[in-house]
Amino acid sequence: MTQPSTSQHDRDLAAAFDGQAARFEKAPVQTDPAALARLVREAELPPNSLVLDAGCGPGLVSQAFLEAGHRVVGVDLSDEMIARAEARCARFGDRARFERQSLYDPPPGGPFDATISRYVLHHVADPALFLSRQVELIRPGGVVVLSDHVTDPDPSFTEIHNAIERLRDRTHTRNLSTGAIVDLFASSGLGSIRASEEAFTLDFDEWFDRGTPAAPKAEVRRHVLGSPARGFRAVEGADGRVTIHCWRAIVRGVKPGGR
Repeated sequence: MTQPSTSQHDRDLAAAFDGQAARFEKAPVQTDPAALARLVREAELPPNSLVLDAGCGPGLVSQAFLEAGHRVVGVDLSDEMIARAEARCARFGDRARFERQSLYDPPPGGPFDATISRYVLHHVADPALFLSRQVELIRPGGVVVLSDHVTDPDPSFTEIHNAIERLRDRTHTRNLSTGAIVDLFASSGLGSIRASEEAFTLDFDEWFDRGTPAAPKAEVRRHVLGSPARGFRAVEGADGRVTIHCWRAIVRGVKPGGR
């Protein structure tokens, strides 16, 4: 198993997700079968594609693509996440492979027909580098699919949203708007770019409790209820529970040069 040479941010990320793994694996936003099915559907991959799951976590996305008939290589910085992915996908035999390593280490296989990442972009230090590395690892005509929780196109509202996210989880870097992700795809040389959005909700308590907070829960709750950002607006119910109304995007692009 390859041991990556990582930055301090990556080491912090690995430690945080080792600790979050049990809650993360059961989170409704992660396990939603309709959302996973939509991700597979939007990818529109040829049968038996070789897929790199970049930041595979506990293997939920990998499992969805394996069940759709593809082959998957998953990489993640967290030992605990890789162990859970291996256990979850053991029934697929040699069609599934998982490695504890950085995306920037020598790839375990490839070139790939596609790369997939879900809820990873807002953890990376350099989004452009993260995407360009995936473009390097796919064949000409290959596909990059990225799904993430998106934010407001207004920079001032974006900063409010991102400040709250970092208070709730120290490993967060920044959420981008759907338009900014599309621009990132274009800047990385991808073509035939398309994007779709769907609404989803988070329960504040569940969301906060599986994070790695930098501030007390009550403080984060107060900030959440004051957020004006598109994709991060909260409503307090009569029972005191807070629901956050969000948007996530699925963006797909194709590497030029294929037949």
